[in-house]
Amino acid sequence: MRQLSAQDAAFLYLESQGAHLHLTALYIYDQASAPGGIVRHTDVLKYVESRLHTSPVFRQKLVSLPLSVDYPYWVDDEQFDLEFHVRHIALPEPRDWRQLCILVARIHSRRLDLSRPPWEMYLVEGLDNIKGIPKGAYAIIAKYHHAAVDGVSGTEIVSGLHSTTPEFDASPELEQWEPEPEPSWLSLMARAAVNNIRQPLQLAKAVSSTLPGISESMLKSVAPDVEVKDAVPVTRFNRRVSPHRVFDGVTFKLKQLSGIRKAVPGATVNDVVLAICGGALREYLASKDELPEESLIAMAPVNTRTVDETNVAGNVLAMMFVPIHTDVEDPLARLRVVREATAGSKATEDAIGARQMTDLTRHIPSATTALAGRLVTSLGLGHRAIRLANCTITNVPGPQQPMYFNGAKLLKTTGCAPIIDGMGLIITAISYNGELVLSFTSCREITPDPEFLVACAKRSFQELKKAAAPQEKSKPKTAAGAARRKTG
Repeated sequence: MRQLSAQDAAFLYLESQGAHLHLTALYIYDQASAPGGIVRHTDVLKYVESRLHTSPVFRQKLVSLPLSVDYPYWVDDEQFDLEFHVRHIALPEPRDWRQLCILVARIHSRRLDLSRPPWEMYLVEGLDNIKGIPKGAYAIIAKYHHAAVDGVSGTEIVSGLHSTTPEFDASPELEQWEPEPEPSWLSLMARAAVNNIRQPLQLAKAVSSTLPGISESMLKSVAPDVEVKDAVPVTRFNRRVSPHRVFDGVTFKLKQLSGIRKAVPGATVNDVVLAICGGALREYLASKDELPEESLIAMAPVNTRTVDETNVAGNVLAMMFVPIHTDVEDPLARLRVVREATAGSKATEDAIGARQMTDLTRHIPSATTALAGRLVTSLGLGHRAIRLANCTITNVPGPQQPMYFNGAKLLKTTGCAPIIDGMGLIITAISYNGELVLSFTSCREITPDPEFLVACAKRSFQELKKAAAPQEKSKPKTAAGAARRKTG
């Protein structure tokens, strides 16, 4: 039995009809390397069953207390049914990338059943008309609630489900799983009484050590020379979100992104991604006559795990706020100022201690967090409150060697992330085996044309690549040189 942290529980309390807070991953596989060159639903069931022991997320459900007097607990599901979680569907005609994106968005828009372990997995057959993907390929669409995983712990779950060679062992666990009995209400209420006495004392101690400088540092990380009221402009992405999701993505070579970063000293691949996003959103909003004069601000989750928490499930996150300089037209100049912004934000975050800010939330009583979450969702305060950012951009590094699922080679990985009222666009960068997929998740009312947003991202990349390319030095035109060129 494990209790949720305040940060984990917030992903439960902030859910609304239009915002389901789970992560949806898309994996595309070539089954040519699988035994017999084919993967069946029964094979997937057997394979996943052999990997359930790699993470407690798979067989634990939530137990909540009345009136949210304490944070919920993860407990073993004594009625765990693997076939409920692993499902089998086919991609509709014409079985192309657009149909796959529509299917992913449709599955992502549905709420998870929180009376069971909060995850689902869909085997999708028939990816026969996707450019660059061999016929007969299949996909896995996997959903995990954000209360159970973040980007880092989700990557660890993916590693547990995959192997580094086509050979695998799908034999059952050496020791048969025996669920622990669900705790009694009396024992949970006793724990709640102790926690509700202890948490206010811990909160007071944490606040006294972290409060000084937090608001000032948050402001500096957003815009050092701009007042708060002008720091984050109003855009279409800062509306209330609907339940109707849209999704699309584009693939870049990591080698090309790394080549671009060399044009600006100190720049990282993440800076290049931010600059591409800035150019894409600049063109997208300008096409609708909605481009603000000020730069859009992106919220970037930062992993704050310590060495001891490497294998901890759930969320251990802080937030960094970065201008992506949609106000800068020149792509290389945009990369330069993005680099300056990210370097400044990271320094500020380190100065106030991102870890301390994360720890602060751990001591807030459950009833307070739950009440705040319900007020935000029921009253629609998310898009009316002070804007901290226009969108979210998250970068999830993945393995850089081929991975296999049931013997089938993983070709591509991307996915959807949750959006909330006031933050109706999230851009996810997931890298794997020399590629980075930049995906966009929004709702139909805010971004009715995700394919156009992807086209903007492609053009932004090409413009930045061209601007970053080293200029050939002109060679002196001598008679001998001209003669050599002519005879050569």
